[in-house]
Amino acid sequence: MTGEKDLEALLAAMHPVQRGGEYVYAVWPEGRPLVPGVEAAVREAEGLTVVLPRAVADREGLGYDFVGAWITLEVHSALEAVGLTAAVSKALAEARISCNVLAGFHHDHLLVPVADAPRALEVLAGLSAGSRQVPRPELLVRSEAPEDRAAILALTADAFAVSPATGLKAEGEPVEVRVLRGLFESKEYLPEFSLVAVLDGEVVGHVISTRGWVGDHGLLGLGPLAVTPRHQRHGVGSALMKETIHRANAAGESGIALMGSPEYYSRFGFVPATSLGVLPPDEACGDYFQLLPLALWPGGVHGTFRYAEPFALT
Repeated sequence: MTGEKDLEALLAAMHPVQRGGEYVYAVWPEGRPLVPGVEAAVREAEGLTVVLPRAVADREGLGYDFVGAWITLEVHSALEAVGLTAAVSKALAEARISCNVLAGFHHDHLLVPVADAPRALEVLAGLSAGSRQVPRPELLVRSEAPEDRAAILALTADAFAVSPATGLKAEGEPVEVRVLRGLFESKEYLPEFSLVAVLDGEVVGHVISTRGWVGDHGLLGLGPLAVTPRHQRHGVGSALMKETIHRANAAGESGIALMGSPEYYSRFGFVPATSLGVLPPDEACGDYFQLLPLALWPGGVHGTFRYAEPFALT
């Protein structure tokens, strides 16, 4: 089950619930087997810290200073989600309530002082309700305009500052920027397939598809696709892909080819191009070279795909 990553969606859906009982942090005696009732454990250089009900700690003769109430944020947050802990901690800090955060696979959990639990629940409920009331900026996907070019090149440079192929920081201008600049000036450029995503007046994403071929049969070659780093993993890329596919079908295109992650692009219907008889420009591409057959896919298209000329200059 995939967790939610968008901060506003997480806050809006957040439902804080208090577990029964009181909980404490204690250092577990070295070598003693853990007993039922230990809810969480963290191994540190100094020893094993456990979180467990106060009654269990008393029974085991463990010392503790902090006695807390356990609050679960009943929203499934992805482990890579950004900002939820900070937003919750900030709201509680402004109410002068301390909290200790435990991240589980399905939920985040807070331990707050027992006496502050009712007020903490009120603060968290208010934070969630406030997020539901704030209108979220609408993402607009449209054709690029001449005045968008500088923003497109800048966001592409930011998006590919670290190479997706090597994981290393790009030296100088990323190759994707050079390719994109060439595509804008090439004979294969198709203005209706150069799309930008605009959020609150800012260009935050771009995708381009240019003319490619298998033999004499024309296809679209998609890429690069770029999203400003701070807006990645928030649906911008998906919106650009969906609009590209919609426009391609409406224009009577028969297929879209691209290089990219099979895990990501398979959600849009892309399959390894070789399964449809279309070979990558470089056989080393393997299943990373993918093809989406559109409504007018004719079948019987076989051969090696040729990208627009600027790709050959990389």
